[in-house]
Amino acid sequence: RFSLAKKVTVYDFYTVSDGFSRIYKDKDGLCELGKQKILDPCEVSYINLFINAVLQPYKNYIVREGEIILVTEDVPIKGVPIILQMIKI
Repeated sequence: RFSLAKKVTVYDFYTVSDGFSRIYKDKDGLCELGKQKILDPCEVSYINLFINAVLQPYKNYIVREGEIILVTEDVPIKGVPIILQMIKI
């Protein structure tokens, strides 16, 4: 008896902090990586946000279709990478 693996698709959104914004939208994605999109959280199974390569607790951000909202008191330093990983199973 065996089970077949499920299809897993991983989508990424990459941007860089400007040092003062708490909201990042589709248009803020790095154009060098092609067109990127922040998917609706209802369409994916898991979401992970990394700021400067550190996984953020879910209470630190809100994801809506087309935008990431940081709800922390401070903002990331200018130039820090922000990566949103969206996993669909």
